[in-house]
Amino acid sequence: MANGQWYPREWPDLIRALADGTLTPVTPRRAATVMLLKDTGTGPVVHMLRRRTSMAFAGGAYAYPGGGVDPRDDDHHVHWAGPTRAWWASRLGVGETEAQAIVCAAVRETYEEAGVLLAGPAPDAVVGDTTGPEWEADRAALVARDLSFAEFLERRGLVLRSDLLGAWTRWITPEFEPRRYDTWFFVAALPNGQRTRNASTEADRTVWIRPAEAASSYDNGELLMMPPTIATLRQLTPYATAAEALVAAPDRDLTPVLAQARLEDDEIVLSWPGYDEFTKHIPTGGAPA
Repeated sequence: MANGQWYPREWPDLIRALADGTLTPVTPRRAATVMLLKDTGTGPVVHMLRRRTSMAFAGGAYAYPGGGVDPRDDDHHVHWAGPTRAWWASRLGVGETEAQAIVCAAVRETYEEAGVLLAGPAPDAVVGDTTGPEWEADRAALVARDLSFAEFLERRGLVLRSDLLGAWTRWITPEFEPRRYDTWFFVAALPNGQRTRNASTEADRTVWIRPAEAASSYDNGELLMMPPTIATLRQLTPYATAAEALVAAPDRDLTPVLAQARLEDDEIVLSWPGYDEFTKHIPTGGAPA
């Protein structure tokens, strides 16, 4: 493989099954992921984790903190600061309850997997140190889904800071994948006083890395990534600070990116509209080129 594009061996067979009608696409699960940025003397760095090789989905690939939406966050009242739920609904292209759940997922997953919490005791404040046994007990309860995010915020007397997030892009897992996600990517800056840690049971390594450096390592085949991860890294490279990326977020196009597979002569062509670098040509009886 010339680069580090994650490409499962079973994809050609799944694509053929989708094309001949023997595979029915599953409904994608709503999800959120966060590109957490931190300023340095040489520009912003982004927090990434490496998924354990034992993981069924994207094992060994580098990604950002993120995961599925908790359905309980659709309905529970959440103390909220920043743009309204109606504003987020318009921005994300969903209903207000869905918008709340997606934003909650972004904040919750960042806390669960990186130990960073975008919430505070007041609409203009952010918590400081989130380490310690009591914080860890709450984080573990969130991971186990024994505690909803709304209950966690209520218990701690915290307000979710939606103004610290910027919606960046939206990708949907290809129709032939057995595990599908409709994922909204967000950008955020590491709050003052907080620090990241590898709190995820799904990751065996975490790094702070400049987007351009990570993209170069992908190009050289050194870092394995899924298409949306490397695509967003390339999109972050022009920004000199985390604040610049956050300012740019509201103007970003959130039209969903969904891979397309089509038959052409003796091969299947797999492509992501707008992202030619990920196109794969798969001979009907062989491996991708």
